[in-house]
Amino acid sequence: MTGAHTHGAEDLCAPGLSLYVRALRDGRVRVEGADEAPCLTGLGLLRPDIEDPRWLRPVAPGAVLHRLLRKSAERIADERRREERLETVFGPLLQLDGSRTAATDTPMITVLGDKERINQAIEDAMAEATHELLCIQPNSNYHTRQGETAQAVALSRDQAVLDRGASIRTLYQHTQRHLPLVFARYEQLTGDTQARTLDEVTERTIIVDRTVAFVPANKDRTLALEIRHPALVEYFATTFDRLWRLATPLYPQAVRQPSLNGITARQRAIAALLIEGHTDAVIADRLGMNIRTARVHIAKLAATLGSESRAQLGYLIGQSGILDPPG
Repeated sequence: MTGAHTHGAEDLCAPGLSLYVRALRDGRVRVEGADEAPCLTGLGLLRPDIEDPRWLRPVAPGAVLHRLLRKSAERIADERRREERLETVFGPLLQLDGSRTAATDTPMITVLGDKERINQAIEDAMAEATHELLCIQPNSNYHTRQGETAQAVALSRDQAVLDRGASIRTLYQHTQRHLPLVFARYEQLTGDTQARTLDEVTERTIIVDRTVAFVPANKDRTLALEIRHPALVEYFATTFDRLWRLATPLYPQAVRQPSLNGITARQRAIAALLIEGHTDAVIADRLGMNIRTARVHIAKLAATLGSESRAQLGYLIGQSGILDPPG
């Protein structure tokens, strides 16, 4: 078979199929006529005519199918023998493997392949929660109809967790402090539930009883990882605890952070990202706002500092001291 015809009989190309049908109908085809589909001879569908080598004769489809199925069965048998050998070699090692739990043999890291499966895995884990639930929720969709529906489902699920005596701590971005649906959530929940906000948080993370964590596995969150490895779960929980200590409590009414020399806390967060060289789009994404709002803040920051260009703005931010630690 040529490079253009490196396929199997199960993927027979259109020229090859047409030529084979013609050969079956006419009983033979000329050798030069088969140049357009050399795959037929390679797959054993055509063979030289013993009496006249200028012609090719078709092999009966039943005979070809039987031969191919026999080869397939032989390959399957070989793979099964290989699997048996692998199980013989690795079976004793799996008994010692620390990457799987001894009691349930549950994988330490599982890839969850679609949103329905992701949600079901989270539901199952939360149904067993008895101690605490830690959540990081960046860029929520609470302002959309889909977000309202998800919120209603989450309220019932979270209240069940609280009713079992567990606590819930959630980290949001500052941009979510003013969303009515966020406040409504905490007015309806009864139990040990707290929320705080930061300018920036990590990707969405859910940690249940510090035994299992869920994190996205791709950008659009259609894949997720279910993580049960103790060291990794502890790492995520420790990261959450450190962010929690840096975060601002979410009170029943949004706390307005004081400005420094006319520069608000939000503008200082933007300034820090500006001097790192990030674009407006990246800044908006990192801080959970739309790009138009980010540009309004950048314009106000530039006006406050007297900047006339993007390059000058970065210089003036550095000279102004607004990013210096307090004291």
